[in-house]
Amino acid sequence: MNQFSALKNTLIAFFLLLAVLYALPNIFGSDLAVQVSANGDATITQADLDKVKKSLDDGSISYKSVTLSGRRILARFTDNKSQLGAKDALKTDMERNYVIALNLAPSIPAWLAGLGGNAMSLGLDLRGGVHFLLEVDMQAVTNMSLDKSYNELRTLLRKDRLYKRIDIQNGQVVVLFKTNDAKDKGLALIGSELTDLEILETQTDDALQANIGISASAQKAAKNNALKQNITTLRNRVNELGVAEPIIQQQGLERIVVQLPGVQDTARAKEILGAVATLEFRLVDEKNDPQIAIQSGKVPIGSKLYYFRDGRPLLLKTRVIATGESITGAASGVDSENSSPMVNITLDSAGGRAMLDTTKKYLHHRMAVVFIENKVETVIENDKTVKKRSTTQDVINAATIQGTFSSRFQITGIDSAREARNLALLLRAGSLSAPIEIIEERTIGPSLGADNIAKGIMSVIIGFILVLIFMAMRYRVFGMVANIALTLNLVMIVAALSLLQATLTLPGIAGIVLTVGMAVDANVIIFERIKEELKSNSNIQKAIDAGYDKAMMTIADANITTLIASLVLFSFGTGPIKGFAITLSIGIITSMFTAIIVSRAIINKIYGNKKLEEISI
Repeated sequence: MNQFSALKNTLIAFFLLLAVLYALPNIFGSDLAVQVSANGDATITQADLDKVKKSLDDGSISYKSVTLSGRRILARFTDNKSQLGAKDALKTDMERNYVIALNLAPSIPAWLAGLGGNAMSLGLDLRGGVHFLLEVDMQAVTNMSLDKSYNELRTLLRKDRLYKRIDIQNGQVVVLFKTNDAKDKGLALIGSELTDLEILETQTDDALQANIGISASAQKAAKNNALKQNITTLRNRVNELGVAEPIIQQQGLERIVVQLPGVQDTARAKEILGAVATLEFRLVDEKNDPQIAIQSGKVPIGSKLYYFRDGRPLLLKTRVIATGESITGAASGVDSENSSPMVNITLDSAGGRAMLDTTKKYLHHRMAVVFIENKVETVIENDKTVKKRSTTQDVINAATIQGTFSSRFQITGIDSAREARNLALLLRAGSLSAPIEIIEERTIGPSLGADNIAKGIMSVIIGFILVLIFMAMRYRVFGMVANIALTLNLVMIVAALSLLQATLTLPGIAGIVLTVGMAVDANVIIFERIKEELKSNSNIQKAIDAGYDKAMMTIADANITTLIASLVLFSFGTGPIKGFAITLSIGIITSMFTAIIVSRAIINKIYGNKKLEEISI
């Protein structure tokens, strides 16, 4: 009695060993580092690694190591002064198609990293940085949708000259038709061509007047798309700040949370996040050579000189075919004919008509996509704060027009599937779909983050020690077994957070402290049950077995109800509450394993399969 099979004991030991292994990365600490990563579709090569080393050597900046891994170079340093000096030196020496970011790089041994070991991710309140809560102007989204519908209606009804007047009044498009026949024909056209619009049933003095509004489903879709496109745009813009591991996520129906670890300059962050960008489609000037234009300093009439992000020049026609405002969708895919990467583009009706006219006339010519961004940067000049406004205009793609198209077409000639995904992202996120307003901002200094970590760890240690002392005094040998199970429970929580790469926040540490107290509840119930069984049963082995078996359902019910509450907190809570719910949920699950199974295995080893006269409980 009270013996697990060899297989069961082996499985328990295996899972505990696995937990210890994946909790190990957290004891090695982190190095101050500078991360050099590719911007856009640029690649990192050995030549870039050599350039980084040369830049650091030229600046007499000491470093621990400089390594190339995937699409990033990581330079590690021993002190903050060297780290900041390296960032400034690399920003000066490296081209603009690289993102230079401060980072904390875990000092995990290569063998452990090779097994997939990672340290826990720390939240903003533990690492330090800046937090923004942005609100998207949904009224502006509605107004833009209304303006777009107004322009589409004018274009549609102008063909047959069906209306006398069309304007926007009280959130509706009001159309005054010429005749009843014109009204019937116009409403039929609207129903078939502009499915996002609906005819409103309103009382009007003029029988020739019709009030037209945007359907509820179309408004909801427009708001949702605006929010998602703004999030995508913000992610790209954060690269300008050189931030490693930023958090940008939706909160509610109208808000976006932006967390930038390690950033202390909130003014610059706000300027970058609020920059305005757009896209343009232009034809390539294939009759003139851009190199000749550069050498002579004279650009041909009707053309303008642009550059790719890698510095290659290209002459484009001055006439703009369509802008980013006309793009309603972009998705990467694979061409069914030759299996090459492509991007599917969807334009609105006005952009589609302009594209159709152009492609009919310029079949097999090249068309370019230009990314234009306006930025505002605050700089100090002559001891005065000056706002500098700049505009960047980059050609992100130039491909051949393979056939006639209008609202829906494909961009081909793309080198890789990854480049196709990047291009689709840029096309979708070329500009903010709606204005954003910063309604909350918080800055947490790195020293405060370190202080939060120290106090959080101290709270866990104090709570842990007090529980250990109480259990040892109250339940003796069984109490010491519970203490071992509690220690293993903490290890498993850390391992789970590391494996899942869940972000540990200050409320998350509070969840761990709460779990420390709750984890021994199961052992207390079991031990008290064993005591009761000993009073009515002289067979100690049966009392131990009955104590574990009869306490099982009580423990399960108590933990399941707590788990349900933590899942509700996770589902409906935001940032800090989610962090608390995650650690609490993980702690509940691991505590059931350690308190019931692990402690039973240890008790079995101590007391199992023996004739006992008494036990220390």
